[in-house]
Amino acid sequence: MTYCLAAGVTLRDEGDATYLVAPRPLRAVRINRALREVLHRLGRGEPVRPESPGGPLERLAKKGFLEREAPAGPDSRELPTVSVVIPVMDRAGELRRCLSSLQRVRYPAARLQVVVVDDGSRDDSAAVAEELGATVVSSGGRGQGPAAARNRGAAAAHGELLAFIDSDCTASPGWLIELVDRFRDREVAAVGGCVQGMHVATRLDRYEAVMSSLSLGRRERCGQQGDDTFYLPSCNLLVRRAAFRAAGGFRGGMQVGEDVDLTWRLRDLGWKIVYSPRGWVWHEHRNELGAFLRRRFQYGTSEAALHVLHPQRRKKIALPPLLTAAMVLCVCAVLLPSLWALAGALSCLLLDGRMAVRRLRRCGLPLEAATVWEARLRALGSLVYYVTQHAVRYYGLPLLAVSVLWPQLGLATAVVLLGVVAVERRVRGSALGLVSFTTFFLAEHLAYGAGVFAGCLRQKRFGSYCPILYARMDMSFG
Repeated sequence: MTYCLAAGVTLRDEGDATYLVAPRPLRAVRINRALREVLHRLGRGEPVRPESPGGPLERLAKKGFLEREAPAGPDSRELPTVSVVIPVMDRAGELRRCLSSLQRVRYPAARLQVVVVDDGSRDDSAAVAEELGATVVSSGGRGQGPAAARNRGAAAAHGELLAFIDSDCTASPGWLIELVDRFRDREVAAVGGCVQGMHVATRLDRYEAVMSSLSLGRRERCGQQGDDTFYLPSCNLLVRRAAFRAAGGFRGGMQVGEDVDLTWRLRDLGWKIVYSPRGWVWHEHRNELGAFLRRRFQYGTSEAALHVLHPQRRKKIALPPLLTAAMVLCVCAVLLPSLWALAGALSCLLLDGRMAVRRLRRCGLPLEAATVWEARLRALGSLVYYVTQHAVRYYGLPLLAVSVLWPQLGLATAVVLLGVVAVERRVRGSALGLVSFTTFFLAEHLAYGAGVFAGCLRQKRFGSYCPILYARMDMSFG
């Protein structure tokens, strides 16, 4: 594993001090003398190999200032043994496609085992698995669910690593080789890779290709200590077998959310989990609207059950005081309407920008004022986006009802929502038209929100509606 500067990050010398500066969002960190020469080498485009997994370069990578680069050609003798586990029920065609893709994966055959867990299939799924050389085990019944089936497969596995993939997925040739290197860090228990949509024929296919909840984005992420909600999906998940057993495997009774539960339990035990935008698999998303909405509803129902199991892990919303005040006053200016509220919002923005400029100067990094003001406006936009998305996802139906009774609120909500959707569409790189994208976006969030409410009713627990609010400036200078 080597490192390089992340896209857009620059190295700036200001007198005796050296800073790494990231533009979006605007962040800076002061570098000590020991790291200065190493980072200057990175700035010249020279990759640098870290001395230890938990060293300063690793910490900078976690903050997004550096990016990791996988080794070009690891020694096959150093590669861990891997057992690929695939649960299946009545998907013979999809399973054949999945197993065929595994035959093209670049990994030493002597260090690879493929285990297919038949969950009571009534078609020839088991025969297909045997034909293509997989070890076939039974889940012990029919419809036991993917969590229980994966546990059966893990029990029959002998690899150092367990690689979970679903039968409706296909693996890229570099799937395993691009992910296993992260296990050089002995604290890492699980690594998740990138999940991409398999088809782009329909509008819903194209929406799912960029908006699927299984896709975690283009930036590497890591979680260990703390009570945030970061997790890894199980359709592209590698787990250290010893850690999997120590955590007790998947919770067999869960039909949805079992991957969230497992990766959170691994973190609770002190292990580290990592998401890498490499190691691609392609997933056959549900491309019929009814099935798509039902699945989002099911995902929503898992929130309450997960809250019962992990009450300490709640959603957090950062509300920088001045930007939050500006946002609220802008809403009041539209709804009342009031020029005084608009003036108050502008005053909050001006004060926020001046404080940011002064803070930078005190830290010895005199960035141009225009750069700082632009960053604060982007931060306000990000705050509006996050609050709006949260409101639509969890309170969409009540918001629609109130908007009908109070048309002025409905108009304001529609304008903000369209702005959020337009930004989401541009950032995700969707080729869908705005109307189609907006329709799917609203339908997805309303279905998920309905599932959250249904799950909370079932559990008689409504913690999902109680996020942790905290004040934080979203510019970091260290």
